[in-house]
Order: sequence, then C-alpha cells, then structure tokens
Amino acid sequence: MAKVTAVIDIGSNSVRMAVFRKTSRFGFHLLEEVKARVRISEDSYKNGGNLQKEPIDRAVAAIGDFLEIAKFYKARKILAVATSAVRDASNKEQFLHIIKEKHKLNIKVIDGMKEAYYGGVAASNLLYLSDGITVDIGGGSTELAFIKNRKIIKTISLDLGTVRLKELFSDEKNIENAKEFIRKELDRLDDYKCENVIGIGGTLRAVSEAIIKREEYYLNIIHGFEYEVKNQKEFFQQIIGAKKRELKSLGFKQERVDVIREGTLIFIEIIKKIQGKKVIASGVGVREGVFLSDLLRNSNGMFPDNFNPSVRSLIDKFDLNRKEGEYLSKISMKLFDVLQENHKLPKEYKRLLNYAAKLSSLGKTIHFYKRGIQAYEIALLGLSYGLSHKERFIIANILNNQQKKDLVKYSGTSEIKWLSAILFVVNSINKNKTAKDVIFEIEGSRLVIKSDSSYLSQEYFKNLKIIDGVEFCWI
Repeated sequence: MAKVTAVIDIGSNSVRMAVFRKTSRFGFHLLEEVKARVRISEDSYKNGGNLQKEPIDRAVAAIGDFLEIAKFYKARKILAVATSAVRDASNKEQFLHIIKEKHKLNIKVIDGMKEAYYGGVAASNLLYLSDGITVDIGGGSTELAFIKNRKIIKTISLDLGTVRLKELFSDEKNIENAKEFIRKELDRLDDYKCENVIGIGGTLRAVSEAIIKREEYYLNIIHGFEYEVKNQKEFFQQIIGAKKRELKSLGFKQERVDVIREGTLIFIEIIKKIQGKKVIASGVGVREGVFLSDLLRNSNGMFPDNFNPSVRSLIDKFDLNRKEGEYLSKISMKLFDVLQENHKLPKEYKRLLNYAAKLSSLGKTIHFYKRGIQAYEIALLGLSYGLSHKERFIIANILNNQQKKDLVKYSGTSEIKWLSAILFVVNSINKNKTAKDVIFEIEGSRLVIKSDSSYLSQEYFKNLKIIDGVEFCWI
C-alpha cells in the first residue's frame, strides 16, 4: 500500500478529502483533511435528479484544489468515491467525464449498500463498541450498518437526506407531511432494534458538537463522545421547531442552519424506530472506511484482536523503543494479576495499563523534564481510535503519574492510583534498561518484589511505600 493515500468523498452537501500516512503495517495517522461546501445536489431533486451546471462547476474547481494538496503531500494513491447525489443523477456520466477530462481522475460511484459498508468498517475498527447501528445522514440518502461483535451483518440505504427532504418539503409545508414520508421509508428497517446508535456524518457531528458546548463537556472532541437519547429529547425538539435565525444560538454554525432541522427530524424518527438509547458520535465515516478497506484488504477488513491503531501510530511517530515497551507491558500485566485481590479492578483496566506501558516513554522527545504532562497531552489528543473518552483520560493520567514518587499522596481515583503505581514499579525494575526476570509475591499486606535489581532501581523505588494498605518491598 502507498505510504500516503488521499481519499476524496463527493457527497450531496460537501466534497471532502482526507490524506493518510501509513507508518507501519497497520499504523497510520491523518495528515490533512479539507472540505468544500459544494452542494452538488443543489436544485437537483427539483429537476428530476439532474446535477446543475453551477454545482458541477464548484465541484470541478474544489477537486482541482484537492489534487494540488494531495500532490503537496506526495500521495501515491488517490481513491475517489461519489455517493447519493451523483449516483441518483441521470447526467452523472457527463459529470464523471468532465472530472476525468479536466483532472485525469477516475471517480467510483458507489451504491448505498457500499456507502453503508464503508461507514460500518470505519466505526467497527475505530470506535470501541462491539455492537451498534451506524447512522449516516447525508444530503440525499441515509445509510445504516448493523454491527455485531465488530462484524457488519447487514447494510441498508434509505432515500432520506437533508437536502432531499428540504427540497421535497419546503418550510411552508406541515412538518407532519415530512414525518409521514420519513416513516414510510423507515418501514424498510423491519424490526431490527439496537440500543447503541453510532452517529456518522456532518449532520450528526454538528448535533454532537452543539451538545458538547451546551453541557460544557470536559473534552472538546467529537469522536467517541456519548450522550443518552432521553437527556436530549427536548433539545432535539428545540432544533426542529427553531427558526433559521435561532439555530446559531443553539450552537450550530452558519453552514449547517439550512438543513440541520431536516437532519435532526430524520435522526429522531430513526431512533424511535430502532429504539436507540445511547448515541456515540463518530468522527470517522466513508473516507476512513475507504482507506481502511484498502489497508486491511488482506485482513478481512478488520484490525487484529487487541490491536489499537492509535497506540501503534504514537509508537511509530515518536520512535518509541518497541522492545522496551513490550517488556514493560509484559511485567505490568504480570503485576496487575498478582495484585488483583488488592486493587480489585475489572479486567478491562488491564488493557489500558497495557497501552500505557507500551507508551511509557511518550513525551520524552518533546521535553524530558516535563515528559509527564507532555505524555498526558499527547495521549489525550493522540489516542483517537478504539478508546472511549474515559479510557483516553485514564491512560493519559497513568502516563502523567508513572514517574511521580509521591503516589501515596495522590488524590485522584483509586483506579488511576493503582495503575500508575504498577507502572511506577515496572519502570523502577527497568531503570538501568536491562530487562530482567522478576518475581512478585503477596505476603499478607506486603507485595514482595524479587529481582536482580540494579542500584538505580532500588534507589528510585524506595520512595514508593504503601498504596491503599499494601506495602511494597524489594528483596
């Protein structure tokens, strides 16, 4: 696979491009993302689905600029797809020909099922859920992928979109007509139910962003943000009933105010139909799905078990010593199990400790003496995929606390204190960078560490005495 890949997604509302750099076999990170509000579907639904000249001209110009950006990043592969507005257009061949003649670019028009599949691939690999339904509300259509145990078991494409609904049901018409239209199309979903709803696409990202602002949420990151449907029903109704001039005060950018009501109305009806209870916002979608389908083409479209692409990307980008990280991880896992009766942490915390151990030296290359806080910031922002916001916060805090010699006085949560203490012990054992065998034994309220330790190890370790009633002793 090319080291740098650009993916162009021509949607009904916007044309977007994401540029990815591959850092190792499965490691990658986003280099650039750019959007042009082309609205290629503008007035098409009023004109038998035909793409109009002005929107076509805008798309041609935007794609030209995108290709210049891809060239700047030395992209060796460019994957371009077009969705609802183009596939529904009777003059789509004319549009595709113009792009090919002007820019030498072949665009693949994907059907709704493939579009839903790409959204499902992105969510199942880059979010932390095993089960859920992706909902991607675009300008011309809405795609859903049903995920069970990280596998896509069903996809469906509905003729429901924000621009389509707006043009078919103008502001003057009764909202009940639009609801009836939506519900009739939703009959195609049969009786499939799921509590976890994964919100993909610009409409649902905008809704999540507005909720984050309203609630003054501690982490201003959309991907992985969660909210309960029951807590936002009133807000949804506010959006639908608001006049355009009022939408900005509800937290929406100007570029979204003309279609956010239609998108919210579609979303509410879908949630009712599938009986969704929790929404997980996704910052990834079709573009990431196209990229991952290429990256993982020999792996059944899935990352290996217990693999996190963000952890690998940070290891690659900061050139962390993988051998040392694997050693720290191995000993940390061993110590976690030995202390299980003391810390009583659920097994899922072991995975977080594993990632923290592999990233233990993160931050040193930026500022050695401030490596803890640097690691905290990098981890909190850089662990984009496969982890909830809470999990990112825990790992970031472990990395920040792992070098502190006053953990006894740590006032944070017991979970973070224990995980930080474990990594502190393991870092002490590895202080002179010589991997060694170690034995951990519990003797009453004492953890006894038996190892051929160095002077530096014992000198560093002696400050850690008692954590929640457990005395740490080195023999």
